[in-house]
Amino acid sequence: MLKKFISLAVVLTVVLLAAFVALPAAAETNVGIVLSTGGLGDLSFNDAAYRGLQKAKSELGIDFDYIEPADPSEDQTALRRFASRGYDLVIGVGFQMADSLQTVASEYPDVKFAHVDQSFEDVPDNIVTLNFAEWEGSFLAGALAALTTETNNIGFVGGVDYSLIHRFEGGFYQGAKYINPDITIQSKYADSFGDPARGREIALGMIDDGADVIYHAAGGSGSGVFQAAQEEDIYAIGVDSNQNFVAPGHVIASMLKKVDNAVYDTVKSVVDGNYEGGQNLLYTLADGGVDLTSLTEVGLPVVQAEKNGTITADELATIKQMKKDVTAPYAEKIEDIKAKIISGDIEVENWGVTGRPEDL
Repeated sequence: MLKKFISLAVVLTVVLLAAFVALPAAAETNVGIVLSTGGLGDLSFNDAAYRGLQKAKSELGIDFDYIEPADPSEDQTALRRFASRGYDLVIGVGFQMADSLQTVASEYPDVKFAHVDQSFEDVPDNIVTLNFAEWEGSFLAGALAALTTETNNIGFVGGVDYSLIHRFEGGFYQGAKYINPDITIQSKYADSFGDPARGREIALGMIDDGADVIYHAAGGSGSGVFQAAQEEDIYAIGVDSNQNFVAPGHVIASMLKKVDNAVYDTVKSVVDGNYEGGQNLLYTLADGGVDLTSLTEVGLPVVQAEKNGTITADELATIKQMKKDVTAPYAEKIEDIKAKIISGDIEVENWGVTGRPEDL
């Protein structure tokens, strides 16, 4: 009887030890992110920030959670939820969250924060801001629009009439005028980052007035621009992420704002123990923080879209043909302009600082 008891105890001990060993190791770093208006599925900078965290989870072993506020008035509550629970890093996305993040960060000085899209004066030691030279990347988008238009009439659709979006508009305007000083540039704001119907309505109006290439910096509202481009058989230029697969054959390029890389790098700094708060970081054309998608190759995201069923093989072929016919002829020209911006031979004005011209 005693032998049976000892044997049973040994078996139980082995089983418990095996179960303990099989348990996954607890994540060393916990990150919370509060997304901007429009949330996931915007195919733009919210999705880009989320991709950065997915990469960090896969490669660095972190754990993360996210909140999609329905309205900016909920931002503080969302940020405070993560900070009060001791998350190692709390990230806020979008200029509309700037004040809320600074308020919550002041309440939790021992928690590390990152903010995407707004630099601060006198940045506290527990905040780092991630900013991008959108005016440089948008200059390339404007130049491409001016090179590909057949009507010498192009358009810009912004999300909200604010200094951050003026940076996109200003770069686009200057790039187009660099190619053709006499080009017509229509510009209008949707007053929302999550209203595709409004984006479509604005784009259709621009098309009626002669525009045949439209660039958007409107978040989720930009999907309406793509819809209008597809309906009316004109071209569009995407923003923030590679959106070339959204309306196959109609989105000729996308201005990349590599929020995913910036978020990943910030998380890695926390994991590695070298996070440095108290600074405003700026990502530019020179360091690859902003760019234009390839004018000759379709790019990995588009190929993946075909593999996961987002687009068909025929649509992928359409994109490849469009690249060959429409954008590839201007690849060298755009690369030359890019090099001149990086070298300083072309100076691009930042309308977010200088202001949007009143005569537009």
